[in-house]
Amino acid sequence: MSAYAAILRTPRVALLLAATVFARLPIGINHLAIVLFVREVTGSYATAGVVVGAFALGSAAGAPLQGRLVDRLGRRVLVPLAAGHAAGLLCLWLLGHAGAPGAALAALALAAGVVLPPTSSVLRALWPWLLRERPDLVPSAYAVDSVLIELIFIAGPLGTAAVVALSGPEIALAASAASVAGGTVAFVLALGDHPDEPAAGKPSLLGALASPGIRTLVLGSVPLGFCLGVTEVAVPAFSDEHGAPELAGVLLAVWSAASAAGGLLYGARPRRAPLAALHQRFAVLLPLGFLPLAVAGSPPAMALLLIPAGAFIAPLLATRNELVGFVAPPGYATEAFTWPLTALVSGAAAGAAVSGALAEGAGWQVAVVCGAAVAALGALAVVQRRRTLAPAAASSL
Repeated sequence: MSAYAAILRTPRVALLLAATVFARLPIGINHLAIVLFVREVTGSYATAGVVVGAFALGSAAGAPLQGRLVDRLGRRVLVPLAAGHAAGLLCLWLLGHAGAPGAALAALALAAGVVLPPTSSVLRALWPWLLRERPDLVPSAYAVDSVLIELIFIAGPLGTAAVVALSGPEIALAASAASVAGGTVAFVLALGDHPDEPAAGKPSLLGALASPGIRTLVLGSVPLGFCLGVTEVAVPAFSDEHGAPELAGVLLAVWSAASAAGGLLYGARPRRAPLAALHQRFAVLLPLGFLPLAVAGSPPAMALLLIPAGAFIAPLLATRNELVGFVAPPGYATEAFTWPLTALVSGAAAGAAVSGALAEGAGWQVAVVCGAAVAALGALAVVQRRRTLAPAAASSL
């Protein structure tokens, strides 16, 4: 774990990581808080689903736009974006209590999602600069980033549930608004005088997607997201079938914890293979880890099987993010990091929808097999297009 200690001792890094935890905490809060709040004020889970779906759509569609905005205008745009996102969450609270129709709430949620600041992408683009004196630590830094995301997905819903139980879902929305605003301001202040990298030449309509390597990583991220979305629905369906729906949260937490542990182990070990080759291996191993979930016969068995199913997620995301940094076109780094994330979120939304339909019809086991099969197709796409990642492989440590 000495690599992690060295990263934290690097100037600015500890402050930046702490700031981004608060800036990114809303990604672990908003979905549950919005569902519970809209359900409370409208009495309808259907309306709540539409509103949170609109928020997710706005986040996915807005991320590349915000990334390009940061690349063109600099990090100073992060604070206004955070302010807009926070204002959108607070307005959702006010309109909800005012009895606004579901369509108005969905439109507001869409707008709030669009202006969610791309703090994660900015930090990922900065790792090579922050660790320029210790480039050997860059792989571990991307692993830390992936682990933090997993922890946010664990702590966010748990914290939201506690706040809702004590004060109500509207307070969770307010907490999310305060977190994104305060965390983003702290992030920009901690970053200080880091120079922005201007885009090279005339602006490209394709932006970061002009890079074949970025397109490969996007193609691999959609099936990965699909598999993750399938699991998020299949596990609750499994729990319900076994008469213990309350265990779904525990099982999903085990899954996320396994991913975090896998990320920590990956980042703690020296890399002995080219980066692109490691990414391909993790992409192939991930669906193999998910497939055994279909034979789980009891909650304890499912908990054990979720460990290998989660173990390769964070390492795969860490290597993917590091590859983005190598294959991104000059001047489009922030936007480049947003595209695989958008693809992941889009795939997860499709996977959740398909998994729900399969779980009600053919059964959750079929949903799991479907998710693993789609993830395998994503791995195949990455392997077939591996030459587009060759510059990253050649540049690996």
